[in-house]
Amino acid sequence: MSASGGTKAIVAALAANLAIAVAKFVAFLFSGSSSMLAESVHSLADSGNQGLLLLGGKKAQREATPQHPFGYGRERYIYAFLVSIVLFSVGGMFAIYEGYEKIKHPHPIEAWYWPVGVLVFAIIAESFSFRTAIKESNLIRGGLTWTQFVRRAKAPELPVVLLEDLGALVGLILALGGVGLALLTGDGVWDGIGTLCIGVLLIAIAIVLAAETKSLLLGESAGTEEVKRIEAAVVDGETVTRLIHMRTLHLGPEELLVAAKIAVQHDDSAAEVANAINAAEERIRAAVPIARVIYLEPDIYRETATSTATDLTKTPDTDDH
Repeated sequence: MSASGGTKAIVAALAANLAIAVAKFVAFLFSGSSSMLAESVHSLADSGNQGLLLLGGKKAQREATPQHPFGYGRERYIYAFLVSIVLFSVGGMFAIYEGYEKIKHPHPIEAWYWPVGVLVFAIIAESFSFRTAIKESNLIRGGLTWTQFVRRAKAPELPVVLLEDLGALVGLILALGGVGLALLTGDGVWDGIGTLCIGVLLIAIAIVLAAETKSLLLGESAGTEEVKRIEAAVVDGETVTRLIHMRTLHLGPEELLVAAKIAVQHDDSAAEVANAINAAEERIRAAVPIARVIYLEPDIYRETATSTATDLTKTPDTDDH
C-alpha cells in the first residue's frame, strides 16, 4: 500500500510541478519578479526530485544478486537522500542568492497581473497535489500524528512529497506576499525579502528530510507494534519456550530482517529443533509479512541474575544463556 500510494502521490506532484514551473518562468519573463524566478527554480527542482523518487523506486525492484544478497530495497532511501541535497542546493541556496541580489539591487515589478495570476494558479495546483499526498498517507498513517508519521515512516516517498508540497504551498504564499507588498509600496525590496524567506524555508525542509533519510540509510529497526507481533509469534510455549534476544533491521521499506536467539527444550532432537525453527519462521511471516529474511539461532536458556528474556536494548554475552 505504501509503495503504490507513494507512486500515486509522486506522479500527482510531478504533473503539478512541471505545469507550475513553466507558468512561473513565463511570469518571471513578463514581470521581472525575483520571487517568481526563485519559485520557478523551486518547482523545477521539485520536479527533478519526484523524478529521482520514481527512479529510486524502479531500481529498488531489482532482484538480489550474489554481490547484493539482500537486494536493492535501500535504493529508495538513497534517492530520497539525494532529494534533500537537491532541495538544499538547487532550491534553497539559489533562492537565498536571488533574494540577496534583489534586496541589494531592487527594481519594480512589471506586469503585476502575471505573477499574481500564476501564483494563484500554482496555489490551486499545489493544493490538489498536497491533498493527494495527504489522502494516500492517511491510508497507512494509522493513529500517528503527522510529525510521528514523517519521523517513523519506513517508506520515504510519502513523507518527502508531503514536506515538499507543504514547503511549496508556504513558499507560494511567501512569494505572493512579497509581490503584493512590492506592488503596494512600490519598493522591490519586498520581492527580494519574499525570495529570501523562500530560500530559508526550503533549506529548513531539506535539513529535516536529510536527517530522516540518513536515519533510514543507517538502518532502522522494525516499529514498536511490529516488534511486539514478532515477539508474540516466535514463542509457542512448547517447542520454542522463550525469546532470548532479537534484532530487526529494515533492508528496505517493505523488507525486514529478523535475527533472534530462541530457547528450545534441552532434550529436543536436531529434527525437532529444525521443525521448531521452521514453524517459528512461518508464524513470524504470518504476523509480519514484510519479515522476509529471518535467522533464528536455537539455544538452551539458563536463568541468571543479569539477563532478561526479552531485553531488546543490548546483546547479551553467550555465557549469559
